[in-house]
Amino acid sequence: MLSILTVIVISVVVLAFFVLALSLTQMFKGHPIESEISTNPNMKRLGIKCAMQQEREAQMEAMGLESCDTNPNCNGECGACGAVENPKNH
Repeated sequence: MLSILTVIVISVVVLAFFVLALSLTQMFKGHPIESEISTNPNMKRLGIKCAMQQEREAQMEAMGLESCDTNPNCNGECGACGAVENPKNH
């Protein structure tokens, strides 16, 4: 019984630490951590794209359509990508 209680206490302490760390990050930076690939400037700078965007670009290239990089109507953001969206409409 003591070992179960120890595991629960350790889990609560670790969880509280992570909640505090995320709160402090948001307070000092003034915004939440940008973990979305499409909105993170460092990922954009490194040329990292989400899997859905890469797949869409590959499909468009295979069909001989414009890629997202050269199409002015495409914002290239993963948040705008829909899982059932047709690349022809992109």
